[in-house]
Amino acid sequence: MIVVDGSYGEGGGQVLRTSLTLAAITGQPVRIERIRAGRRKPGLQPQHLTAARAVAKICDADVEGDRLDSQTLSFAPRSTPKAGTYTFDVSLAAKGGSAGAVSLIFQTVLLPLALAEGTSQLTLVGGTHVAWSPPFDYLKRVYLPTLARMGIRAKVNLEKWGWYPLGGGIVKATVEGAARSQSLCGLDLEQRGKLQRVRGLSASSNLPKQIRGRQAGTVLQVLRSAGLDPRVDEIDAPSKGQGTAVFLWVECDNALAGFTALGERGKLAEQVAEEAARDLLAYLKGQAALDRHLVDQLVLPLALAGGPSHLATETVTQHLLTVAWVVDQFLPGRVRVEGTEGQPGACHIGEGKAS
Repeated sequence: MIVVDGSYGEGGGQVLRTSLTLAAITGQPVRIERIRAGRRKPGLQPQHLTAARAVAKICDADVEGDRLDSQTLSFAPRSTPKAGTYTFDVSLAAKGGSAGAVSLIFQTVLLPLALAEGTSQLTLVGGTHVAWSPPFDYLKRVYLPTLARMGIRAKVNLEKWGWYPLGGGIVKATVEGAARSQSLCGLDLEQRGKLQRVRGLSASSNLPKQIRGRQAGTVLQVLRSAGLDPRVDEIDAPSKGQGTAVFLWVECDNALAGFTALGERGKLAEQVAEEAARDLLAYLKGQAALDRHLVDQLVLPLALAGGPSHLATETVTQHLLTVAWVVDQFLPGRVRVEGTEGQPGACHIGEGKAS
């Protein structure tokens, strides 16, 4: 059994989720200790607990410690991942519900199901646009199109938006299985190429429509003043809660990148828009192909590919260094990160054979 220190590096749920995904795929039992030990609420929270139970279901794992606030989890797969029809509702893990991020639960089960025989249908219920996680739009516009280039086929559809604290968002997903590891190809994402287009959306739920209008107007003003010609759609988002968001994405010859800002009480619509636009402009000012969030989300799938991958990122983050370390616990020598945290850098995957 592999023992993983859940407090290592970034020390969040990423250590847990990456370990569970790799355990399901490799069949290697794992014990994660000191889970989220440095967080304000350490241990398993509803999102993490739901992810653990979701992966356990698809590979019929023996699990110990799967309860709220637990800081130790033992996970031993009893079968290879099985395609099927699954529903994972994060609100069931906590009294009164939860807005835990369904995007992170989806990412935890995606790779095992992509390597299973057959097609899977998923229903995910919880937070679709919440802090500290990629929003639904990032999955659809950036993450999944990039994975499709290496041979992973999945689609997501947003039926209802879920905001903090009520959650209740609904995402339907389809994952095509049987993407055998030898058929997954590596990616060269060092140069992003020429900028093709800038797109965006300004969304709000159960709030005056002028809020999303102000967000959209500010985005257009900021980006046009920088010489860009974006298209921004305004969306009246169906939800049981209230919330606002701006999501912007850029399409280049060789890469996609996305930038998100969420509204909150006391935060002006203009501030939300400026936050997302500022991040987009900072990315375009640099030369790297990948935004700071995409690079660490690609390390695990590319570690399973048959060929090498080379990634250039606008920033080496603690998340990147952490996921590289976790992958190394299961596939030693598979990932190499170049650069200093907080500075532009690169990640090379699969240059040599994993042990």
